[in-house]
Amino acid sequence: MTKHPAPLCALLLAAALLLGACAGADDGHVTLTLMGKASDLEKSYMTTVFDRYEAQTGNRLELIAVEDSEYEDAVAARLDGGQAPDILLHFHNADLARFDVEENFLPLNDQPWVGDLTDSARAYCEARDGTLLGLPYWENSVSGCYYNKTILDGLGLKPAATQAEFDMLCQVLADAGYTPICWPGNGCSWMMQFALDPIFADDPALLERLNAGEVSYADIPAVAAMVQWVADAAARGWLGDGYLETGWDGLSPAMGGGDAVMTFLWDTWFYTDLAPGQAYGVEDFAVMPVFMGTADRGTYEGGNLNMMMVCKNGARVDEALDFLRFCATPENYNAAFDGISTVSCFKGQTTNIQSPMVTDAALSIAAHERVSTAASKIVGYSAEDVADAFTALLRGRTDVPGCIAMMDAARLRAAGLEGGTV
Repeated sequence: MTKHPAPLCALLLAAALLLGACAGADDGHVTLTLMGKASDLEKSYMTTVFDRYEAQTGNRLELIAVEDSEYEDAVAARLDGGQAPDILLHFHNADLARFDVEENFLPLNDQPWVGDLTDSARAYCEARDGTLLGLPYWENSVSGCYYNKTILDGLGLKPAATQAEFDMLCQVLADAGYTPICWPGNGCSWMMQFALDPIFADDPALLERLNAGEVSYADIPAVAAMVQWVADAAARGWLGDGYLETGWDGLSPAMGGGDAVMTFLWDTWFYTDLAPGQAYGVEDFAVMPVFMGTADRGTYEGGNLNMMMVCKNGARVDEALDFLRFCATPENYNAAFDGISTVSCFKGQTTNIQSPMVTDAALSIAAHERVSTAASKIVGYSAEDVADAFTALLRGRTDVPGCIAMMDAARLRAAGLEGGTV
């Protein structure tokens, strides 16, 4: 029989005891994999709920953080390769259509927290057939036309209530030497969806016909009206001189410096991205509806929300559902969103801050808000594709019909219709 020297025996015994202790500490505990964009997983309300979950349950979260630009490809690779995470973070936008949602994700309509969701948050997370795709857990902002009320007051002007009033306001501001609308045409792509929302949110049958290939954008007069309005706004100087070079980083100096008076944006931006120490701060701004030629009384867009989706083929489906239940408990979501500026996603949400800009416009928002529709419910919609078409228009490479044709072709290609035709 082989004998180990005494020191070696002692080391082996210590190692065995250590392994036994570790195994005992993990008995009954699980590790859940949660996949999201790196920038999303770093949000304070996400890290708070993650920490609370691990501390209170003894379970562990293995976070799979992916750079934003690589996220969709990384998700597809995992789902196709049989390595689905237990929980996936995703917005309900066109990129979600890259994955077989019915095959890969669990419907959540029967979960106990569903009744605590606000109507707008639940509507955002529903598929066209009413299937609840995920738990909304994010900043729930209100998008509209945010304007510098201090400048308007100083000029004796009022916010607009109709499209005609808005057009007149833009012209008066331009004549006074201001850029009426800060339009970040270099790389930003959300503005057009605000105008498309009322077209399809107000006419679900039209949305279904568009998705079924029975009509195209070119057949819808309101789409042409939107594209023409943007072209006219640029030609009249309402977007300023450098709008095609203005990107995300240009928003803060333009709005905080007072060069631009209005922009189509969301309320949380003013708390997270408007740089301090400029001529104008968050207290100088208010919100009115977006007017872009498609809704005479204007429109607001409800929040675009990150959803926690449960992968059917994940290793721990039941535990993933338990994690969602943990997140959706009032004690936990109120701890996570304490002091965060956001409209509530849950009826029991009490610790978040409601932006005065939003609360002051509550009646207007209630009358004219639409759930985010273009980005989440138009099959094949890509904000980047739409922005590319508008860039071609505004750079003079195409006209209004050509811009619409580009939008249609890109949508149909993304929807998987061969040749980009119905």
